[in-house]
Amino acid sequence: MNLANKITISRILLIPFFMLFFIQYPSWLTDRLSFFQFVNQNGVYFAAVLFVVASATDKLDGYIARKYNQITNLGKLLDPLADKLLISVALVMMVQQELISTWVAVVIIGREFVITGLRMVAAAQKIALSADQYGKFKMVLQVIGITAVLLDNVPFSFFTTIPIDYVIMMLAVVMTIYSGFNYIVRNYKELKLIGDQ
Repeated sequence: MNLANKITISRILLIPFFMLFFIQYPSWLTDRLSFFQFVNQNGVYFAAVLFVVASATDKLDGYIARKYNQITNLGKLLDPLADKLLISVALVMMVQQELISTWVAVVIIGREFVITGLRMVAAAQKIALSADQYGKFKMVLQVIGITAVLLDNVPFSFFTTIPIDYVIMMLAVVMTIYSGFNYIVRNYKELKLIGDQ
């Protein structure tokens, strides 16, 4: 297994640790072990750091794969899967902790299911669907928005009372919808061919 794929797998392996720091542990456990009390009070900040680190590896594994010619079929499968798992887990847990509205998670995760499904169907028919920069920009906004919400609007709260974290999340939702719509429009001819088969 090459280095690029190892980095991608490491991104997936960071997800359980993100979850362990993010969840709120019950009182019967925190009363017995001070570690879990500490996690309940500060774990979200560690979770945010892990989320940023995991998100950053997305750029790193892609860079290494291209530079050292380590692009493989396994990497093509794992890389988008790792991204979607990371974002989806973060959103679901944020809904559980009531940090974001359920509809935000439904829109973002739903878009990924739709586009991923189209890609899989197209790949089965050996049809390549072209991506664009909007998808990457969408991912960047999602990462920034999720991180800002996890950090409770820090560092923006130092300068303004405006909930910048939620503004960014709303921008991420808009870009998520737009990038999905644009993806379908760009690949309409190819998708029509799939529908005709």
